[in-house]
This record gives sequence, structure tokens and C-alpha cells, in this order.
Amino acid sequence: MPTLDRHGDVYVLDLGDTENRLHPDMLTALNKLLDDIETEVRTAPRPAALVTTATGRHYSLGIDLDWLAGHPQERLAYAISVHDLFARMLTLPMVTVAAMPGHVFAGGAMLSLTHDLRVMRADRGYWCLPEADIHLPFTPGMSALIQARLTPQTAHEAMVTARRYGGLEAAELHIIDHAVPAGDVLPTAIQLAASLAGKAGPALGTIKTRLYPDVLRALSSPRI
Repeated sequence: MPTLDRHGDVYVLDLGDTENRLHPDMLTALNKLLDDIETEVRTAPRPAALVTTATGRHYSLGIDLDWLAGHPQERLAYAISVHDLFARMLTLPMVTVAAMPGHVFAGGAMLSLTHDLRVMRADRGYWCLPEADIHLPFTPGMSALIQARLTPQTAHEAMVTARRYGGLEAAELHIIDHAVPAGDVLPTAIQLAASLAGKAGPALGTIKTRLYPDVLRALSSPRI
């Protein structure tokens, strides 16, 4: 389960040391930690930024397909909860940086796209949207998010071909912002976040909301 630490003005939210799939319990825990962060910053306004990361071989492999297969009647409610997390991260009133030390797949890749900046290990690990390979269509909200955060050519290739991008390739195509050695992933992300922590506040949340109105409308749709 996720844990929260703090490095000066930077909150570091660690998704865990497993596949870090978006199980309902994970979603609940993430929202609770985000509540804690926002409450603390709102109560005592100060510079703040957020880094999400993970421990081990995976940042996140996304949707918990095993849980979903066992709870088909909850498919719509689950999709809504995932969409809500994406929308919340996309408009969080502070700069967010994803520090990705390993594989970033499917819903985990989409989660990374809700961050303002992304740092990935250069030598190992893949960023991938495998939905075409597993015959699972993107929801309208997911499609809108991906298309808003990637160039048209890269979004098309990533969504249609399920190509796996290594860190250096991902950086060249602007899927991520920095590809660095394994030991530099988290320090680089924290350094970036700290340099932008002074921008936190309601105005930044409004800027982000107005930057992605179409995405937010699509994510608010219950269609799957």
C-alpha cells in the first residue's frame, strides 16, 4: 500500500513495492493521502509539490484486471473511481512529478500522464499502453487524457500498436521529460519538484482545470 514521506517542501508518495495495480483499496489509500496533503497545505499555506514513485521493478501496472474479473457488477463504479483519481491528479493545486524506477503500463502509464513532469529510468523498464494487445478499449476519458498529454503521432502509435518505450525513447518522444540512471530517478524528481514548489496554491489548480476542460469533461463521463 502507498506511503507518504516529506523532503522539505516536497511530499513523496510511494505507491509500493509490488505491481502497484489500482485496486479499490489502493485508490482509497491514495485519495486519503492526497486529502492529508491538501489539508495540510490549505491549513498552513506554504510552498509544496508532490512526487509519486515506487519501490522495486514497477511504478504501476494499472487497472487491477483480476479484481475486475471477479467483480463485473462493479465495473462502472470502478471506472468512475479511476477516472476521479486521474482528474484529481491532473488538477492538483501543486506541481506533480512522477518518478518512475521501473515498468509503467496501462492505467499506470495514464496515471503518469496526469503529472506535470515525468522522470524515468533510462536503462531498464518500459512505458506502455498495452490495451490493443489485451483487447481492452480505452474509455473516452482515458482516450482524452492520452491525446491531451502526448503529441498526435505518439498518442496514435502508443494506443494503436501498444509499443513498449524504453526511457530514452520515451524522452525523445516527449512521453517523459527526463531519462536518467536508476539511482538518479527519485533525486531528480525531488529536485524538479522543489524548484517549482512555490507555485502551489488555488491559482495553479484553476490554471490546470482551465488547461484541460475537455479531458475533465470526458473523465467525468460514466461511459466505459
